[in-house]
Amino acid sequence: MVYDLNFGWNGAIGQVTLGATRTEGGTRTISYRIGGGTSLRFLEDNPTSPSPLVALEICDNPEYWSPIIRNYCGDLVNNVQEWAKAAETVYKADLVRLYLTSTRQRNFADVPAVGKTVESVLSATGLPLIIEGSNEPKIDSEVFLKCGETGQGERLLLGTAEAGRYRSIAAAALAYNHSLIAQSPIDVNLAKQLNILLREIGVQHDHIIIDPYTGALGYGFEYSYSAMERIRFSALKGDTDLAMPVICSAVDSLTIKEVREAETFLQDEMAVQWEFYTGIAAAVAGAEIICVRHPNTVGLLKKAFTYMRYGTTFSEVK
Repeated sequence: MVYDLNFGWNGAIGQVTLGATRTEGGTRTISYRIGGGTSLRFLEDNPTSPSPLVALEICDNPEYWSPIIRNYCGDLVNNVQEWAKAAETVYKADLVRLYLTSTRQRNFADVPAVGKTVESVLSATGLPLIIEGSNEPKIDSEVFLKCGETGQGERLLLGTAEAGRYRSIAAAALAYNHSLIAQSPIDVNLAKQLNILLREIGVQHDHIIIDPYTGALGYGFEYSYSAMERIRFSALKGDTDLAMPVICSAVDSLTIKEVREAETFLQDEMAVQWEFYTGIAAAVAGAEIICVRHPNTVGLLKKAFTYMRYGTTFSEVK
């Protein structure tokens, strides 16, 4: 029996290219063209369609990072270059997401150091790079422009544009031909509105990735799931203002009580399980990129996606 899995949809998810190889003008060893789906994730009658990508999140100042990750990774977190290298060679991530947590210091002004950090990470890994810049609007413009300039030609993904502050990151993306993350607080209409604003100032459709914001599983994730699903429904029905790939981060999973207050010998396992199941749910809802912080979550998700992609059970995934 043959099933029609398109449900009468006539739209498709737009595509965004991340990373640029040497033949494409960059230095990455691989690039990805994400998006293009015409149905719900894992329901497409096409096992060759790509699985969601898994990004490992790292930072340049571990003071602002989860103690669970600091304890697991040890001295690695004190060397962002080696951490980025390990993300590719040891943990087998598809992407690296660099948080410039050094910019959270009070009265931060060392913008040149940001450029050096980005340069060192690009030299350490051949994977496409996602960069999270400053959370401080006063220095956003300088930080994002420095990131964009340093990564020129690499087709970076810059984050995060929000309704109240999107012009600085948009300027860097436009100036240096990078893509950006458009984040809205779990609201389909706000996500659409932000995409429209970005396109009005010149950011092209194929340079925008939606972040609907992801709560932790059991702590409001059902709202995130609903928003992601509705975004994909709208896109597949032909709403081009929402027809962009989606990125989700399971970072809140590391801060919830069940993980934070677990016995020391169980914390790693609890962190991985919470990230894993949040990531699985986000992927089913339509996310193209799942971002995690615990290295052990990376392989677990990739294995699960392989099982799900071919429609088989992944009960063996542990």
